[in-house]
Amino acid sequence: MIFVNFKTYPQGTGFEALKLVKILEEVAHEAQIKIIPVLQSTDIKEAQIATTLEIWVQHVDPVEAGAHTGFILPEAVLEDGAMGTFLNHSEHKFVNFDDLKKASVRATQVGLKTLIFADGIEELKKVIELKPNFVSYEPPELVGSATTSVATAHPDIISEAANLSHGFGIPLIVGAGIHSMDDVRKSLELGAVGVAVASDIVKSEDPKKEILDLIEGFK
Repeated sequence: MIFVNFKTYPQGTGFEALKLVKILEEVAHEAQIKIIPVLQSTDIKEAQIATTLEIWVQHVDPVEAGAHTGFILPEAVLEDGAMGTFLNHSEHKFVNFDDLKKASVRATQVGLKTLIFADGIEELKKVIELKPNFVSYEPPELVGSATTSVATAHPDIISEAANLSHGFGIPLIVGAGIHSMDDVRKSLELGAVGVAVASDIVKSEDPKKEILDLIEGFK
């Protein structure tokens, strides 16, 4: 399983996002590996129409319909076709745990799956209490790194995170600096069920080549 976070890169926005979704769909069908594009809320509806892949959104807010200017309503992205949401990514962390809990509850209430990020074991222990569909260990200092991945820098923490999450029946996704088949293979060996990637795919001159390289790590 590979989550591809489009972030707000130009290559992952608007028409470019749709082009990348189609590339990921082609690879997913060829390799029979589940690939989940994670898009900006503004691109969900168009992407959902254009692909058979499961589409996720990058964030929702802990609000209900009403006077909440600029917030992302869980019902709205669900109606547009999103099937899940990231929560608590290092680039969009909640100010406090109560807000994260509320967002998780709201997402679950409307029928969105959730992947909640944690920056370490202590935060992961709290995140697991929310019973998300997936948890992710992602050290923020390695997010976006093109040279050092979490798999090479913190294999011991991945192993500990996997043991912890598996004990509660929650699959672990590993992210931060993932950029090679070796990173994927090592993450799986340590107990993860998949990876979350972004710049290695989205900013690549040849996204198909890069995603195929990562998929080799599943073999």
